[in-house]
Amino acid sequence: MLRRIFGLETEFGVTFNFRGQRRLSPDEVSRVLFRRVVAWGRSSNVFLENGGRLYLDVGSHPEYATAECDRLVDVVAQEQAGISILNELVHHAQLELQNDGINGSIYLLKNNVDSSGNSYGCHENYCIEREETLDRHESYTIPFLITRQIWSGSGRVVISPTAGTYFTNSQRAEYMWETISSATTRSRPIINSRDEPHADPDRYRRLHVILGDSNMNQFANFVKVGVTSVILSMVEDRSTVLRDYSLAQPMTAIRDVSRDLGDGVPITMTNGRMLTALEMQMDMCERALKFIEGREVPEDYQLAIRLWRDLLIDFARDPISVADRVDWVTKHQLIEKMRSSEGLQLNNPRISMLDLMYHDINPDRGIFYRLSAKGHIRSMVPATAVTTATTLAPTSTRAHLRGAFVRRAVANRRDFTVDWVHLKLNDQVQRTVMLKDPFQNVDERFDRLLDSL
Repeated sequence: MLRRIFGLETEFGVTFNFRGQRRLSPDEVSRVLFRRVVAWGRSSNVFLENGGRLYLDVGSHPEYATAECDRLVDVVAQEQAGISILNELVHHAQLELQNDGINGSIYLLKNNVDSSGNSYGCHENYCIEREETLDRHESYTIPFLITRQIWSGSGRVVISPTAGTYFTNSQRAEYMWETISSATTRSRPIINSRDEPHADPDRYRRLHVILGDSNMNQFANFVKVGVTSVILSMVEDRSTVLRDYSLAQPMTAIRDVSRDLGDGVPITMTNGRMLTALEMQMDMCERALKFIEGREVPEDYQLAIRLWRDLLIDFARDPISVADRVDWVTKHQLIEKMRSSEGLQLNNPRISMLDLMYHDINPDRGIFYRLSAKGHIRSMVPATAVTTATTLAPTSTRAHLRGAFVRRAVANRRDFTVDWVHLKLNDQVQRTVMLKDPFQNVDERFDRLLDSL
């Protein structure tokens, strides 16, 4: 599969603070935050006009899932659109609280670990070909996902009563316990194997990757999704001979790699050979470059592979040189500058606050966005594309139909039900259109349903 459907799901941390004191619980804040959503969609779980999904997840975490995308610029714009939508909700919720006499500020944080050590994720979804087993993923995709942390991680200061205080390149690594399984929270796997394709189950399955950090950097999301898509194409192509990268102890390796800040921590493969994460990524990149030669691979995927190659070369030369593209390097550089200038230990509360505020999605307050406004961060899509993505779905996938249906139904005040596959009018006829092909952006049945509105 050279053209692929993919999407991102992002859970956000939420808190409410007044003069350093938490005044409302996350549950109370989230209820105010979602009042406009409930008023619009009569639920805290809705599909939007841009084809995406917005809902309140377990633990009072606002979650936004992008629409189905098949272009990297679309998935980046859609992901950024979710932030814009949530910032708009925060603005209105803030006014409501002030009108009620409750002073303070709502913070939405695009991170992966709260102050109590609870983890929440950024999940990647890739439509893959239906296959009997995931064996090739165990020996190739899993090692790729584990070692890509050196450039896709968001970074975190870990304060442990037993292991001390240290910086890792990944927020999620220490919360992973299996490579592939159907569990999600009790024993988090790198790949969740529950079979929910949201498509024709005879043709497709959905690869649900829950290892990844929530990236603030657009570049990281562009390359992460693009490169992973090509890696999956290599795994699906049975004519491609894959090198066996199977790791002797994957869960040990994922933690070892997370502490690799450019020093080259070696990890052991099942054949006894030892490679660093960078060496494995370099080797995989070289093979991916050969794979796309002579194949009709989408141009944006080709760009992602080239950007990946350049990133790895720069990282090998000097990790600090990729601070404009890699979240953990950006954050680590900020932390080290603060420590040096103010003589702080890594476990100082001010360092913890800097770590946290890097992920604040408020464009005027968040540290990442302030750096971006000064030109220190590389972006991949213009602001106009993000604005468009807040109301319009990608035109090349099934999401285009869903977004148009939601828009028309809302405009005509019709009662409807929508999920990833179904569009339903809740009237006497109970008309329903099932869209089993996520690649299909036109459908005569849909046209007739839309005309009926």
